Amino acid sequence: MNNITKGLIVGIIFGIVSILPMLAMKFGDKTAAMTASFISRFAIGFIIFNMQLPMHGWLKGALIGIVLSLPDALVTKKYAPIIGLGLIGGIVCGIFAG
Repeated sequence: MNNITKGLIVGIIFGIVSILPMLAMKFGDKTAAMTASFISRFAIGFIIFNMQLPMHGWLKGALIGIVLSLPDALVTKKYAPIIGLGLIGGIVCGIFAG
């Protein structure tokens, strides 16, 4: 299996995991929020598998997870949950990517 396929699979899984807790929440435009969350987390998983950086996989995942989570955290002002999920998910994806 090539890295593009692995990135697509892991990105979809991470995207789904990120929206599951949102299903029980009540807030304004739920569809837009869930779509944005899915796309953001999908991008983290996909990019980790398809970007070459001279570092360990878990560290690459942590870096990409934090950097791609920062815009969402700044807009929503929900820093801990958004950056935390990006960091943890990025590390997990990075471990799998090697």
